Amino acid sequence: MQSMRVGDFDITHTIESAQPLTFIGDERPDRKGITYTCGDSFVEVDQRGKRLAYRAYGSLGRARLSREIIARFGLGDDMGDVYRRIGTDAFMKKAVSRYRGMRITRNEPWETALCFVISQFNSVKRIRGIVKRLIAAYGREHTFSAGSVRLSFRSFPSPESIAERSTGDLMAHGAGFRARYMRAVAREWSEQRGFSKLRDKDYAEAKEELMSLEGVGDKVADCILLFGYGRLEAFPIDTWIKRVVERVYFRGRKQSIRKIHEFADERWGAYAGYAQQYMFHFARNE
Repeated sequence: MQSMRVGDFDITHTIESAQPLTFIGDERPDRKGITYTCGDSFVEVDQRGKRLAYRAYGSLGRARLSREIIARFGLGDDMGDVYRRIGTDAFMKKAVSRYRGMRITRNEPWETALCFVISQFNSVKRIRGIVKRLIAAYGREHTFSAGSVRLSFRSFPSPESIAERSTGDLMAHGAGFRARYMRAVAREWSEQRGFSKLRDKDYAEAKEELMSLEGVGDKVADCILLFGYGRLEAFPIDTWIKRVVERVYFRGRKQSIRKIHEFADERWGAYAGYAQQYMFHFARNE
């Protein structure tokens, strides 16, 4: 088991704030940790106070695993700077105080895209159920064996494995009307339409390209950019966020999505994604 010291990090708040890792992995509340798959490897992570303990079964070596953990859990983010930038008012300061240590995770873009296409008009519980059924049905099976340890698990389905299914197949796993969009996005991803290059593009350009995909609107595109590409300026707006922003910052007056984006960019700028996540988790639970 490897370990590293971490500050301003709480794995429970991070896992429970409806990020892609929540949909794909399995929380272990008794251990304050999570297990999840990363390609052909099975990863276990536990937090013990200020230390994060982790190990992998599969091809991830020690150095690669440490890099994976740092990247996956956003451990390279300067949380002091984040909190200074988003703690602009009493509401945000209260949200940060309640869920301090919650980080923005960075996930594989394809996995993030499929998860958030599924998320449309859906609850966290149902999203997780659909994703887990898709993994069980279409994920590639891996077996790890070393000494007394024997482990079988399935990795996240490839774009090709989703694209080749019928809408009926996907609906059988609970996807509903989203099945059509899942197949459409999977087809685009399987054709390697340059999605790896979105990291290097201007935020607005990258968002516009994602929104050209069938079934990907404003909110889903921002979720993909935030959790899949680490674009912390992205500010996903769903019903929760729209309602909270209007109530807290506009005295209950209705605002357009465009106006809310402009407000978030002006107020929180490069860390608008962190502001959104603390706002979302606080509003959802409090």
